[in-house]
Amino acid sequence: MTKEAKTYTPRFKARYENELKKALQEKFGFKNVLEVPKLDKIVISMSPGRDAVVDRKAVENTANDLALISGQKPVITKAKKSNASFKVREGMDMGCKVTLRGERMYEFLDRFVTIALPRVRDFRGINGKSFDGRGNYAMGIKEQIVFPEIEYDKVDKIRGMDIIICTTASNDEQAKELLRGFEMPFKN
Repeated sequence: MTKEAKTYTPRFKARYENELKKALQEKFGFKNVLEVPKLDKIVISMSPGRDAVVDRKAVENTANDLALISGQKPVITKAKKSNASFKVREGMDMGCKVTLRGERMYEFLDRFVTIALPRVRDFRGINGKSFDGRGNYAMGIKEQIVFPEIEYDKVDKIRGMDIIICTTASNDEQAKELLRGFEMPFKN
């Protein structure tokens, strides 16, 4: 039994390697293929907000939702400073985050663009101006239930999340073109 196992390549990764890399190199006139911008990582963070202070289980439920969405165990984030007006003590669990790289990153982006975004209520495209000047894109979603991994009946509360897509692009124009190649639905 010396059969070689077939290696699975995510659809968006194959698209980048086969189509996008050449198209971006031609459009921006890169001499070296290593100059072409690519996805570096995707950071997803969720927080139960005020519920974290009142209910310790809220952070755990949020982390479970994020684990289902990302396919990776999230890191629990803690409060850095105490704040008496919000009843927050230093070291208290306040939220969770996960950093996706490699194949999980491409899989998440594929599910996000093709399945989750079209399920957002009154969706008309995402803002094309949410770049930071260095080729990274940040956006927020109001409901975690747009992801098919989350069962609506088992959700204790609707929570939002922040998604940051980090690229190796040197400016926003290159990053936007890269994300357009992954079918990111920008407004106009």
